[in-house]
Amino acid sequence: MNQEYALAKAKYESIGIDTDAVIENLKKVPVSMHCWQGDDVGGFDFDGALSGGIQTTGNYPGKARTPDELMADIDKVLSLDGGAHKLNLHACYAIFEKGEYADRDAIEPKHFAKWVEFAKERGMGIDFNPTFFSHPKANGLTLSSPDEEIRKFWVRHGQACLRIAEYFANETGIPCVMNIWIPDGYKDIPADRYSPRARFAKSLDEILDIGYDREKVLVCLESKVFGIGLESYTVGSAEFGLGYVLSRGIVPLMDNGHYHPTEVVSDKISSMLLFSKKLALHVTRSVRWDSDHVIRLDDETKEIAKEIVASGRIDDIAIALDYFDASINRVAAWTIGLRNFRKALLIAMLTPHEQLKALQNEGNYTELMMRDEELKSYPWGAVWNEYCERCGVAVGESFYDDIVKYEKEVLSKRV
Repeated sequence: MNQEYALAKAKYESIGIDTDAVIENLKKVPVSMHCWQGDDVGGFDFDGALSGGIQTTGNYPGKARTPDELMADIDKVLSLDGGAHKLNLHACYAIFEKGEYADRDAIEPKHFAKWVEFAKERGMGIDFNPTFFSHPKANGLTLSSPDEEIRKFWVRHGQACLRIAEYFANETGIPCVMNIWIPDGYKDIPADRYSPRARFAKSLDEILDIGYDREKVLVCLESKVFGIGLESYTVGSAEFGLGYVLSRGIVPLMDNGHYHPTEVVSDKISSMLLFSKKLALHVTRSVRWDSDHVIRLDDETKEIAKEIVASGRIDDIAIALDYFDASINRVAAWTIGLRNFRKALLIAMLTPHEQLKALQNEGNYTELMMRDEELKSYPWGAVWNEYCERCGVAVGESFYDDIVKYEKEVLSKRV
């Protein structure tokens, strides 16, 4: 034990926190790593522009172009971020053999066998997302489309993804979180708000009706306040999402970029946990809107982590990250975001929540404020360094040296 950590350990012991136990607990918290940071949400099943209100900005060299390149980049990130992980895939990352192709309504578990092999070799579970964007049949509405042929196509896609999600769970032995989000909506004020939402509910029911093991697959529904080109009306609004998941017994998923800029997901977590057995999160950083910036260790990130830990139900919350930045080194973006969210969880675990709750219940708001503020200068950084040491990953900013080396030796050669 180095002197810096010994001093930090003693400091936290004075407020009843066992830092050794915190480090061991943090190691066990799985964070689902989103594959789409590595290739700007490109995927492998469609060679065309992004659609559905999704955009990446920047043209930093070194983007992954093949499954092998993407897997290599994921491995590099895994080597730099300590703790448990899951792999979060979109359906558009199906891997086809040479000369083979299946449209999205016909994808099968075999098209993800290489991902399963990759995950199992690394002891990871897999989470999954149907891809209702970047496809010729996604130029308008999808699961809410009035065109029955289009709607049925996307229903079949959702059903196919549900089968694949159960395959992931069976193969890895770890439950799969399958998240449904659609980009459906209108740019201007619609004449009919009711019917698209009714069709969306019908489509979701048809997807779920094929049957699945609810212990193995946690189906989630993700809402959104608006999107590019969908500024006036989003079919899958927060109210729709909340009503649907509670009435169907599936899992709500909150992305902290998908609400009005004055709303914060940290304030919603406690309410959702009161009425849901499980909760899923996509953690990102929005700058005025759902811009999916790389996670920083900012106030809302720390507050989300605080609510996760203080709830006492961390095992009921599926944590995934969701951002994509093409303006900087993509491997660095992945790593910085992952490490920042783990830092936020660490800070939350180093907080004496029961003591602070007691002060709140006693009405002692003066001492509560004082202790909240003093905790901000506690030596959590020394505990973080010790955590990295015990996980066998780079301490402090030294991880960046590995990324610079990887860029020089690998990324720079992708031309």
